[in-house]
Amino acid sequence: HKELGYNYRLSNLLAALGKGQLRSLDKYVEIRRRIFNQYYNALNDIEGIDFMPEAGYGKSTRWLTTLTVDPIETGVSRTNIIEALEKENIEARPVWKPMHLQPLYQGYKYVTTGKEDVARRLFEQGLCLPSGSNLDKIDQDRIIEIIIDNLSK
Repeated sequence: HKELGYNYRLSNLLAALGKGQLRSLDKYVEIRRRIFNQYYNALNDIEGIDFMPEAGYGKSTRWLTTLTVDPIETGVSRTNIIEALEKENIEARPVWKPMHLQPLYQGYKYVTTGKEDVARRLFEQGLCLPSGSNLDKIDQDRIIEIIIDNLSK
């Protein structure tokens, strides 16, 4: 973000579309949770790969599958994984850039709770994997294979 702005508008058409999609919400949440679980089961035991745990007081929609890649423990960075997937025409990306790292807020003080800038670490190590509701098992297996192959190098 280079300048401050707002966009709260939702057209009537988009509102109607969203309302109609609510009927299928449970189905899509289940698909997204299944996709997350497949990634989790395949990658969670790898040292340096960490998924955000599900809070005990709720049920995550797993709208987006994110994980962190510790480059010291895995020997590769999340950027290496993004590039390996990109070579296979698979889009993955970093997690969102924290507000205090945005150009608009450079020069402003920010507060951390403790010695580590956790938001910066999550941005530097965070990886968003393909997790759309239309991702089939064959494609997901291929993504997992590319990630594991990249970690083996």
